Amino acid sequence: HNYGLVLEKSILFYEAQQSGDLPPTHRINWRGDSALGDSGIYGEDLTGGWYDAGDTVKFNLPMSASVINLAVGLYKWKDAYSASNQLQHMYDSIKWPLDYFLKCWRNSAQIYYAQVGNGDTDHAIWTRPEDMTISRPPYYLNSSKRGSDVAGGTAAALAAGALAFMGEDSSYSTSLLESAESLYAFAKAHQGTYNTYIPEGAKFYSSSEYRDEMCVSAALLYLATNKTRYRSDAITFYNSYSPGRWAYDWDDKTMLCDVLLYEITQETKYKSAVENFVTSYMPGGSVQYTPCGLAWRLEWGSLRYSANAAFIALLAADAGIGNTANYKQWAMSQIHYMLGDNANDFSYVIGYGSNYPLKPHHRASSCDYPPEVCDWNDYNSPDPNPHVLQGALVGGPDQYDNYEDARDNFRTNEVACDYNAGFQSAVAGLLHFAVNGNLPAAPTPAC
Repeated sequence: HNYGLVLEKSILFYEAQQSGDLPPTHRINWRGDSALGDSGIYGEDLTGGWYDAGDTVKFNLPMSASVINLAVGLYKWKDAYSASNQLQHMYDSIKWPLDYFLKCWRNSAQIYYAQVGNGDTDHAIWTRPEDMTISRPPYYLNSSKRGSDVAGGTAAALAAGALAFMGEDSSYSTSLLESAESLYAFAKAHQGTYNTYIPEGAKFYSSSEYRDEMCVSAALLYLATNKTRYRSDAITFYNSYSPGRWAYDWDDKTMLCDVLLYEITQETKYKSAVENFVTSYMPGGSVQYTPCGLAWRLEWGSLRYSANAAFIALLAADAGIGNTANYKQWAMSQIHYMLGDNANDFSYVIGYGSNYPLKPHHRASSCDYPPEVCDWNDYNSPDPNPHVLQGALVGGPDQYDNYEDARDNFRTNEVACDYNAGFQSAVAGLLHFAVNGNLPAAPTPAC
């Protein structure tokens, strides 16, 4: 498969998700400026960032998880983006949400904005982002409203961004790092999940734990600063809870901390945890498989879970954990399934290959060019979306490889920033190994 082309298209998907005053580098001609009034309780500018999925809410918990995965992939496997001529596009891509996160953290006031837009209000309409007229309230944390999951996750995203930009733009990297350190201190001082204090976010993205985000944040800050207190913090947070390691996703980032702490300490317990997680997703493990070879964890965004596990497997292989050749081959099998190595030769990445989803659950791409009206009639239309949402990874099939290309099926056919993030970085990892002559032969597809 053409990994470089997949990276190119995935970056285009994130451009389609951009909110705010679009930059000159924007390439999606059916998108325009939107949500220019997004602001904080004191009128602070909160424009920018990414819309979450097929909707137009900015949920920072999954957005920060997406940026962590993308920035770590860029930091580890920059050569993949260089080899595919996508390096500048990738820097531009992650700078957009990072700039937004810098706006969300108001250090002098000790206020962190964790969300813009109300999910219920947003989901009650179907229109172009550019045509939105609904109220978009901000939701925030402060000294009396805790949320070290989303604040810690955002600090981790800023730290990962600082690492990725270190050799590219040292001044910007320094700004990201300063913000990451102060936001981490805020999150550490006010520990707890955000569920109670921002129920409007938890209704859609309920957080089960915060110490995983704090662990990842501390580990990335240690890598970026070499300050030993962050190393100690990461280990302390890691040892203070008992994760299930059911899946690596926007909610549970423990598996990334496993990898990072092994790289930092070289201690066997972290290595063993990574091996146990990866092998649980491989054939013979606890995760069930579809007949055509997809590790299938859950019906809601099934591909996201296997793509994220593939990303962890490739990070592990890069760190010398486990049977590295087997890990790479297994990751390939999962990514290749998504790219069309399945019974129907069907690519779950829109615009890649010749047979891919035509009706993703996504407002902007379902709306024709203005002055055409866009409303629920477009949602209910049997026709393909007027615009091709290049690079978007849809939710995916059921446990029997069945898939319905239907706009109203948000389990199988919605798209999301967090769906593409682990997937894109897994593709970058595969291309990195290929460029360096360390990628095994592709596995034979199960179907």
